Amino acid sequence: MGKTYERIDGRLRAFIEEQPLFFTATAPLDGDGTVNLSPKGIRGSFAVLDERTVAYLDFAGSNAETVAHLRENGRITLMWCAFQGPPNIVRVHGRGEPVFRDDPRFPGLLAHFPTADPAAHGLRAVILVTAELVRDTCGYAVPFMSYDEERTLHADRFRREDDDSLGAYFRKKDHIATSIDGLPGLPLPLPAMPAPPAAG
Repeated sequence: MGKTYERIDGRLRAFIEEQPLFFTATAPLDGDGTVNLSPKGIRGSFAVLDERTVAYLDFAGSNAETVAHLRENGRITLMWCAFQGPPNIVRVHGRGEPVFRDDPRFPGLLAHFPTADPAAHGLRAVILVTAELVRDTCGYAVPFMSYDEERTLHADRFRREDDDSLGAYFRKKDHIATSIDGLPGLPLPLPAMPAPPAAG
């Protein structure tokens, strides 16, 4: 029932880009460590960069488990499933890395998200993922559910912050600079957001 793909293109890419929600899964190397599973659903925060590379925006939150796990070992799985239309599940298994604000690649990667508003969501990093295995499966047991609209709560909360106050917020949280299992998480102090490239 499942099929393996060599690249992310055509029908597969279209399906991924149409979904309003996807999930990321990571884990530490320690077999007793905490597995992390996160939903991602802010429109405009995911991009297919090429046939083997995808990226998404890592926004402010109360922990940084994905960042910590990727810094330790790079393993990540992304999953999309169809809640409407024909049943389908797509997984991208690969290697990921967090590209932080002070990385020279950051402005170029950010250009792949033209409709996103980084300041409104407290952007921390761009998560860059290189696909090693791409598969789809039937999704017959996934229920039909309707997509109504985006929640505004995240943007309402974090658009009030500047870089200094956002950094202070992160320093107060137990699992931002380190993960639940004590792995290095988001590097602090938070670097300033790079200025957008000059027009023209």
